[in-house]
Amino acid sequence: MATATTVKDVSPHEFVKAYSAHLKRSGKMELPEWSDIVKTARFKELAPYDPDWYFVRAASMARKIYLRGGLGVGSFQRIYGGSQRNGSRPPHFCKSSGAVARHILQQLQKMNIIDVDPKGGRRITSTGQRDLDQVAGRIVVAP
Repeated sequence: MATATTVKDVSPHEFVKAYSAHLKRSGKMELPEWSDIVKTARFKELAPYDPDWYFVRAASMARKIYLRGGLGVGSFQRIYGGSQRNGSRPPHFCKSSGAVARHILQQLQKMNIIDVDPKGGRRITSTGQRDLDQVAGRIVVAP
């Protein structure tokens, strides 16, 4: 009897790619009108080149909540933050956009993939866990 495949069993890169395609195909996630012009962080110079960047970020955030619940907007700002280059002055860490993280969390919550954790942050729901595990199982089956 084959064991069930979870998100922990597959490559993160492959999973995020597959789950972002799944989110785009499902049509349940609404793209905000500002998604083509917004920067993902204060330290970025340009908006993302990939037109599907919103789905990729949502898939990555869903995976992170699956693996470690209790993450909120501030946690994701820190996770997706990076180094702000200050010219000739030393670089410093800078957080990413909170509005992008907040909007994606609200969309995932509307799709019933995540839910608010009473202890703080968000946690994965049983339907969300089943959904993510199904996508992970399809990755293992496909060569």
